[in-house]
Amino acid sequence: MKKIYVLDTNVLLQDPRSVLSFEENEVVIPAVVLEEVDSKKRYTDEIGRNARYMSRLLDKYRQKGKLHEGVDLENGGTLRVELNHRSFQRLRDTLIEKTNDNRIIAVALNLKEEQDVKPQGGRPVTLVSKDALVRVKAEVFGLHAEDFLSDQVVQYSKIYPGSQELKTKREVINQLYSDQKIEIKHVAQHERLNPHQFIIFKDEMGSSASAIGRVSADQQSVTLLHQEEHVWGVKPRNAQQKMALELLLNDDIPLVTMTGKAGTGKTLLSLAAGLYKIEDEHRYQKLLVARPVVPMGKDIGFLPGEKEEKLRPWMQPIYDNLEFLFHAKKPGELDRILAGMNRTIQVEALTYIRGRSIPEQFIIIDEAQNLTKHEVKTIITRVGEGSKIVLMGDPEQIDHPYLDESNNGLTYVVEKFKSYAVSGHIKLEKGERSSLAKLAAQIL
Repeated sequence: MKKIYVLDTNVLLQDPRSVLSFEENEVVIPAVVLEEVDSKKRYTDEIGRNARYMSRLLDKYRQKGKLHEGVDLENGGTLRVELNHRSFQRLRDTLIEKTNDNRIIAVALNLKEEQDVKPQGGRPVTLVSKDALVRVKAEVFGLHAEDFLSDQVVQYSKIYPGSQELKTKREVINQLYSDQKIEIKHVAQHERLNPHQFIIFKDEMGSSASAIGRVSADQQSVTLLHQEEHVWGVKPRNAQQKMALELLLNDDIPLVTMTGKAGTGKTLLSLAAGLYKIEDEHRYQKLLVARPVVPMGKDIGFLPGEKEEKLRPWMQPIYDNLEFLFHAKKPGELDRILAGMNRTIQVEALTYIRGRSIPEQFIIIDEAQNLTKHEVKTIITRVGEGSKIVLMGDPEQIDHPYLDESNNGLTYVVEKFKSYAVSGHIKLEKGERSSLAKLAAQIL
């Protein structure tokens, strides 16, 4: 039996093509949703873009027929705009205010009542919303409600970690140390390993023998992980940090992604590797550091000054790490150092990256979990010849209103690129900022 899906505004603003995600069923858009989409189309961010795209999409379907009567979709389903929310009169005792969310619930409830009086119960009605409270309120009135899951790349608990532990024979570990490389057949007989995936070998008999190897780009062998003592004064403190530096310092891997909780060293390691590649090896011309301008909590409003002065509060975490790397302790010392480097280091907001082509640069994108799929695509397609880009962030700390752990841009890139030799990924697990920060990340 075909179903009826009623879509909330946040579903369309998250994915304007979501109307095509419900197979051969009927998709209903309440008229109040059109009002909300229209109010967002002047925004200059991703939400505004999706609102404008949705407006054009509906106009295209309007040319097929009358939207309030229903038009056919490419996937075999139908799309209809519903004007009737008279069931709100019955909701007044519970939902006093006539908010847009409550009007959407009323539309779905009205459709359910129409279907319930039909012979054999009619078609089931489902309200689809990214808003948890809308789903809760809907089910209070007997409506079936669901989250929109088609935009999720993978469940957060199943995100590719970039490394895995493997119990093996002592002879395999010894061979890896002696030959520096072993064939993949000695490692994985029953599972597929991704390019540049790290393997932590442990003796299956329980001895202390261990080794760390990296799967080759062609997935034919595993190479022993070599690590320099320190990079720009930063020494890796755990196995995952060693793996991260291996990816960051490898010029054959133009895309590196890193995830991890606060204090695991993502930003510091990336900056140290970038400075090493630019100042010591002269492999790249510039170090470009950028992060999305998404506030945590209430925004403090417009900031005075030129672009650099406006950006300084947003980019302060970057400057904090640069002060540590340059041992700049006096006020203004870091600014003098950066000025003397002839703009080798640039700190930018991602707002200005569209339309650029960035060749021969070491690019670091911090807080990438606050990027949408479209934004992260825009960023990676800016990468020019000879550049390396590093995307990092904590999917558990998202400040964007329409993103979560499973549908953000960082998770999207990790899952889509994991099987390609141009990319490498590692999840940092152990906090190294301080014992207090590590404890806070675990228990708070």
